[in-house]
Amino acid sequence: MLQLQFLRQLDNLILQSDTVGVKRKSPPLPPDDRELLWQKTPYANLVRYSPSRKYFARIRVGGKLIRQSLKTKVLSVAKLKLADLEKKERAKLEGGQRLIEGTAVFRDLAKEYEERLDGTPNLKPRTKEYYKERLEAMLKSWPSLGGTDVRKLTHDECRQWASRYAKKVSPTNYNNTLIVLRAILELAVEQGVRYSNPAENLKRVRVRQNELTLPSQKKFLDLVKEIRRVPFGPGLASADLVEFLAYTGLRVKSEAAHVTWADCDFERGQIVVRGNPETGTKNSEARRVPMIPDCRRLLKRLRADRPKEPLNTPVMRVKECQGAINRASKALGIARFTHHDLRHLFATRCIEAGVDIPTVSRWLGHKDGGALAMKVYGHLRDAHSTSMAQKVTFAEEREITDSREIEAAVKQGTPNPQRN
Repeated sequence: MLQLQFLRQLDNLILQSDTVGVKRKSPPLPPDDRELLWQKTPYANLVRYSPSRKYFARIRVGGKLIRQSLKTKVLSVAKLKLADLEKKERAKLEGGQRLIEGTAVFRDLAKEYEERLDGTPNLKPRTKEYYKERLEAMLKSWPSLGGTDVRKLTHDECRQWASRYAKKVSPTNYNNTLIVLRAILELAVEQGVRYSNPAENLKRVRVRQNELTLPSQKKFLDLVKEIRRVPFGPGLASADLVEFLAYTGLRVKSEAAHVTWADCDFERGQIVVRGNPETGTKNSEARRVPMIPDCRRLLKRLRADRPKEPLNTPVMRVKECQGAINRASKALGIARFTHHDLRHLFATRCIEAGVDIPTVSRWLGHKDGGALAMKVYGHLRDAHSTSMAQKVTFAEEREITDSREIEAAVKQGTPNPQRN
């Protein structure tokens, strides 16, 4: 009795403030309530959570219990997703075991790289697809790499492949493929299979700006007429797309193909560029591009020809016109150019017309204040460059005046004023 009283007094000595921060565990649910929350299904490793009525996978892989939502309320769909999840988890376990044991070949690392690539949320689908294309090209150019034990891969072997591959492809292609090779081999370092990355010291190739051969104003108009001359097929629609790209500077597949009539604000003279409905524009931001007079005339003519189309209908009826450009260029003897060259043409015309570089940069969707536009689109065609060069001189003002008087006298057929 005295011991019980002592314990009660000791309990009263504990301050209330000392127990405020202590989290009290909720009492466990009775067995009957647990069965109500998680309901069994006719299929093994598949249960349903009663409050949300969604199905969950409950599988044990490598001694680890995995409970993951299948994000569906349909039993047939849940069954298929369960099989895919189980296959994926077991493949991941096998690959991880091989990496830990240090017996992984390059192909195993490549699979893990692709899985991580798919799981990267800030990369657009096209970017993921592009890096997978670089991986496929690398394995094709280096056939024995897929089955090579990454522990035995040397720097000399990577250097020899880089030397061969750089001679066959463009600098951009090579540099991006090298990025993939380094990333895959870095996984081996991360997993403890290798101490260092054998491709770490491989040098990138310098990317040089190609000299663009853009059509003159007359040749461009002749090319559009040549495309329209073919009455069958998508000729007319292709000619409209060629003009639209040249008058706006939009990217063809990610921007121009998704411009609708609702995006054309004729009152303000602007086009709202939203890009792909799922991925947006290249920098994931919408922008407004002004309608130059030629663009306004083109859009008004197209709208007059198709007045009953809903506002959510795309303005352009085709998504590419490279075939039409190739045919017309060959017929007119013009140097071949691409969709993206029409973007160059728009920027060049704007610069020649006196539009400042930062403004052109905003129209093109650049976010660097004009640095890239100055580097890529600051070129001017020979005719414009020659006319601007006439304004540059080191002569004094009097010599310039005398030179102009002599030229005027020669044109009029009068004697040289310097001799009088």
